[in-house]
Amino acid sequence: MAPRGARSIISVEDTEQYQYVLQNFRIAHEKVEEQRVQLEEQERQVAQLRARIELLEGGSGLQMPGGNSVDDFSIKNEALQLDKLINRFASEIIRQPPTPIEIICEAALNDIVSGAEAAAVFTGTPMQVQCLLRHAISEVVSEGFINCLIVTNSKEANIQLTRIHEHIFARKARFSLEFSNLFAAGDPTVASVWRRQTFSAAVNTCTPEMAHSILTEQIPHLTQLLLDLLPSTVIDSAYHFSRMLHGTAGSGDAFYRAFVPEIGSTLLPRQIELVKRCLKNERGEIDRVGCTMFPGLVKVSLDNAQTVVRRAQVICECAMNSTGR
Repeated sequence: MAPRGARSIISVEDTEQYQYVLQNFRIAHEKVEEQRVQLEEQERQVAQLRARIELLEGGSGLQMPGGNSVDDFSIKNEALQLDKLINRFASEIIRQPPTPIEIICEAALNDIVSGAEAAAVFTGTPMQVQCLLRHAISEVVSEGFINCLIVTNSKEANIQLTRIHEHIFARKARFSLEFSNLFAAGDPTVASVWRRQTFSAAVNTCTPEMAHSILTEQIPHLTQLLLDLLPSTVIDSAYHFSRMLHGTAGSGDAFYRAFVPEIGSTLLPRQIELVKRCLKNERGEIDRVGCTMFPGLVKVSLDNAQTVVRRAQVICECAMNSTGR
């Protein structure tokens, strides 16, 4: 027979043992939870480190606002949207001209690079003037946005940054003292990474002052004539198109440049795509560029090879003359 008080002694011992086990379990659980938090933090840091290494190696660390890298479809889609805006702007000017068509035609020819030499081709019909307006805006898109890296609100700074990138990419590294240690030898891969990192901190939109500066430089006569009619939608679309080309992962170790065939230049099948039927071309005769409706795009790769990724949209001289009649 168990002595009196034995049950109470066993109960106390069981309780103490239970509390001891419970305390150890709580301590073990806290340690496991602490280790889990540490592992999650390590995984987050490793992911950031991998993304940083991938970016520095020219990988796909920087992407478009929508999350996709630039590709042929993206270029085609963005170019199509910009093309529609340019066409709408030119057609609206012709539909309700703020000044006589002849004055608009003269202003456009004065602004276009090869306009003065080709002035005799144009008789000043509404359709011809509409084409001239599209050619002028194409030159703005090409030289004012795509071929000049728009990173800051300063025109001079953007020009300098564009020159730096071109020097790095072309392996012509002669930099001032502040860049000599960072870019001791020109390297296209370094140029690609530098360009994309620079664009990651670029201005998000093209300010009205900045847009006016670009338009004044590229098409001064038309800007003065049509200042209040130049649409901000075209400027914004051109800026985002340029930023997509230069600042995304899909650009890789290459960069894009735009080109606008000059009025009166020879039709080159590899560089141009006719948007209207060319009678001379069909008969095997030599024809020339009448107007460029939208600029073409060239991709310059590591070995300086230039690949036309999108041909310029062009209307030929014979189509321009037939439109005139």
